[in-house]
Amino acid sequence: MGLFSLVGECLNGVKLIVPTVFKDFRGSYTPTYRKDDFEELGLPTEFVQDNHSRSLKDVVRGLHFQLDPPMGKLMRVTRGEAILVAVDIRPQSATFLDWVQTYATEWNMYQVWAPAGFARGFRALCDDTEVQYKCTAQFNPTADGAIRWNDPKIGVDWGIETPILSTKDKRAQSVQGYIDGLPPRTV
Repeated sequence: MGLFSLVGECLNGVKLIVPTVFKDFRGSYTPTYRKDDFEELGLPTEFVQDNHSRSLKDVVRGLHFQLDPPMGKLMRVTRGEAILVAVDIRPQSATFLDWVQTYATEWNMYQVWAPAGFARGFRALCDDTEVQYKCTAQFNPTADGAIRWNDPKIGVDWGIETPILSTKDKRAQSVQGYIDGLPPRTV
């Protein structure tokens, strides 16, 4: 019996995963990862780094990516609620600059898989929102990238005009800056 179900592919590789939740009078229990189930669903099974962030209400983190080595992320909210976002930043992709967002909470326990080649981010919808994510590659500070959270060429609907941002996210490059920085394409 699989403990996870895929709601479907949201956007060219991005997948919404719903775990089975076992509830009784004491509370609930749910697995968040199981190698054989993930293999069966076509999800990665090799994660090399786990991250955990806590944010105030209206913090936006993102849009972050790492291309060297390529990093995919399995994201979930373990406290509070957030909008999880993934943007396709693969120039050769048919869905280049398309985005998807998922309302994830500690109660619905949704997980979002966004493979390498996607910029990811989230908006915390309440104080002390915690987002945890498993990564398929170790963080490489020399290859850490960010695209402006409100770049009009992407047009993510964050539901907020003036979020709380880190210095890194305030200084993030535009989509055009990202495109201009890519190596020339060879045929």
